[in-house]
Amino acid sequence: MAGYPVPPGAAQQASYLVVFRLDRVTWPGETRYNQVEHNFDVSRTENRLAADQRPRVLVTGGSGFIGRRLVTALLGSGADVTVADRHEPSAPGVRFVAGDLRDRAVAAQAVSPGTGVIVHLAAVTSVLRSVEDPAGTYEANVAATAGLLELARTRGVGTFLLASTNAVVGDAGAAVITEQHPLRPLTPYGATKAAAEMLLSSYTAAYGLAGCALRFANVYGPGMKAKDSFVPRLMRAARDGHGVQVYGDGTQARDLVHVDDIVAGILLAWRASCRGPLILGAGEPVTVNDMIAAARAITGAPIPVEYIPAKQGEMPAVIVDISAARALGYRPTHDLKSGLATVWPEFAPHAAAEGRQHSDQS
Repeated sequence: MAGYPVPPGAAQQASYLVVFRLDRVTWPGETRYNQVEHNFDVSRTENRLAADQRPRVLVTGGSGFIGRRLVTALLGSGADVTVADRHEPSAPGVRFVAGDLRDRAVAAQAVSPGTGVIVHLAAVTSVLRSVEDPAGTYEANVAATAGLLELARTRGVGTFLLASTNAVVGDAGAAVITEQHPLRPLTPYGATKAAAEMLLSSYTAAYGLAGCALRFANVYGPGMKAKDSFVPRLMRAARDGHGVQVYGDGTQARDLVHVDDIVAGILLAWRASCRGPLILGAGEPVTVNDMIAAARAITGAPIPVEYIPAKQGEMPAVIVDISAARALGYRPTHDLKSGLATVWPEFAPHAAAEGRQHSDQS
């Protein structure tokens, strides 16, 4: 497909260019779908699907950080999209089901007749919150997933894509994490995601569901303004002229993957009818010090650093192998600097000033 046209009214939210490299993949039921570059900030519509061919996709957590980008891409490709979330989606043209998926009535409304694909992003993703409330995390991450899987089985949903995490394997030390690593989670968050993966595996084996657990690396990109992870903290420090604290000496290695590469990976996993776990990341580990240096280069700010004692349990490295995803045609497009360059405009001083002006006028 040559282009993902932005739906009417969405240009204000997606005025950037996003390139998805999805090689050798097809829409289910299509004979050809193997163009490489996918831009959804263009106006060409020749590849949009006819109304009777539009796949019906449910995106849980579709109003969140990753969900918003995924929904925009799905709408641009011609999919019929339902968003289930506690917050109203920003994209026009979607069916919206408001509420908590732990409520069976909400889940039943979300998985409407004819739904062909469920992309399950909604979850408790905070490790700290999971430690503070393991029972609530279980309800959100395991019980809600079990309910959706049963609805998928009884209502004939063909594909179920679960947002998971490499935290399911626990501390791998300096080893490169692959899909074959044993599941040894260290936190309730990791444990609940591992449990959800096992549920998905059982429904795939027993009922023929095309189930794929997508293990995301550390995702960053536009839309992080309300988040408190390290990338937005760097951006706020650059904007406000203060520094950041770093646990340890900053040599901890992590895999940072851009949200648009994650969206591309989700779409690829669907179209390739992927089953089982699949790691999606950048495939290139970076250190915390690398992140600080890149942020300084992009923002032009000095961003002073205070190194403080490492937290107990801090993993020195989280390095992932994305060769299984690459074999399907996954091609991350952003390196650290190009990715951070897409984040900074939302935090830059002029953006903050415009936000304050809008607040004063409202």
